[in-house]
Amino acid sequence: MPVPAAAPSVMKRPLPSGRPREWYVTHNRRLKAMRLAIALLDSGVYVPNQARNETIRSTAERIGIHPPSDTTCHMVRALMRYSR
Repeated sequence: MPVPAAAPSVMKRPLPSGRPREWYVTHNRRLKAMRLAIALLDSGVYVPNQARNETIRSTAERIGIHPPSDTTCHMVRALMRYSR
């Protein structure tokens, strides 16, 4: 079942300047993990054990974002675990 890409519902604002590079990397990783977790939940994957790296990466391809790293996949599972 294809997952439609969500339309942005809020106006994007520029990120604050002057932060260390690692802050921006982590911020973007969290946003990507949240998008992937929502797409997985919409596709019927409800528990972290079902969300293997391959499943997460195929979901990323389906919704049109770059394949996530192992760290981002781990973050997706953590989000699913703590949302229960």
